[in-house]
Amino acid sequence: MSGQAGREAALLPVLAELTRHHRRACPPYDRILAALGVPADRPWASIAELPWLPVGLFKRHALKSIPDEEVFRVLSSSGTTGAEPARIYLDRATAAAQGRALASAMAPVLGSKRLPMLIVDSAAVTRSGSARGAGVLGMATFGRDHVYALDADGRPDAAAVAGFLTRHGGGPFLTFGFTFMVWLYLYELAVEHRFDLSNGVLIHSGGWKRLEERSVDNATLRRRFAEDTGLSRIHNYYGMVEQLGSVFVEGPSGDGLYCPDAADVVIRDPLTWASQPTGVPGLIEVVSILPRSYPGHVLLTDDVGVVDGVDDGDRPGKRFRVLGRLPRAEPRGCSDTYAEPARR
Repeated sequence: MSGQAGREAALLPVLAELTRHHRRACPPYDRILAALGVPADRPWASIAELPWLPVGLFKRHALKSIPDEEVFRVLSSSGTTGAEPARIYLDRATAAAQGRALASAMAPVLGSKRLPMLIVDSAAVTRSGSARGAGVLGMATFGRDHVYALDADGRPDAAAVAGFLTRHGGGPFLTFGFTFMVWLYLYELAVEHRFDLSNGVLIHSGGWKRLEERSVDNATLRRRFAEDTGLSRIHNYYGMVEQLGSVFVEGPSGDGLYCPDAADVVIRDPLTWASQPTGVPGLIEVVSILPRSYPGHVLLTDDVGVVDGVDDGDRPGKRFRVLGRLPRAEPRGCSDTYAEPARR
């Protein structure tokens, strides 16, 4: 897609068809739009005009556009302990489309070959059934020769990291983790042991709330990793289980998050719901052409963000930042709910 205008021209008719599809296939969705006074045959002139659902609705209602016998997988979102998780219903076709889209979104960052992978987590998390474990398993498909940087008790395993770097540190390797854990358990470990991470590519997401308490923002994280460990290829990303596969990946220079081919964002005024112009913060709405088994193609999140520019950065399209959570919104980030093990 050559720029934002091309993106919208390509996505809008597909999103409009999805709206019609979900109205036919998901009676609760149809009732919601009918209650809002949205005509079934209304034409849509822009993505910002499309009707959205609040993402929290999936915590309270079973919304699916497929019969029960076609449900292939049910995904649960992360959240605070004891909070009701969202439940997302996938059929085989939607699950496969999400997998292909995730691979496509990561290809510009990781290339076509699977790299040796250092995971800043414990192997035990992959058996936990948690959203964090699902995130690790999903990203693990992009790597090989996996090594976990934390031991079974969730404590940094310096010997494991040193062994990984001895075997693979001389060439390109992939590192993945949730942001808070990457800072606490990789950066601090690398500084302490003088590990050279200069050949690595770091993919990280979530956990900014706890880093803000340590006065660490995105620019600080990028600068400190580069200066103290040699690691300069760093990409934050933004995504959620409610639109799995639609991953917004940071550009190489750190100038913002970019939309994958299958998705876009709209920033909305939290009082009027009007779309905000470039530079004005508001609530993040995420749109994606992937959700066909459930009506999750246009979702208003609880996250606050701002579009910093359009067609003027590392990649075509909108570049945006996530500024935080709406006040009083439930924390959702996987690593924000990670409990630190007791220090020995």
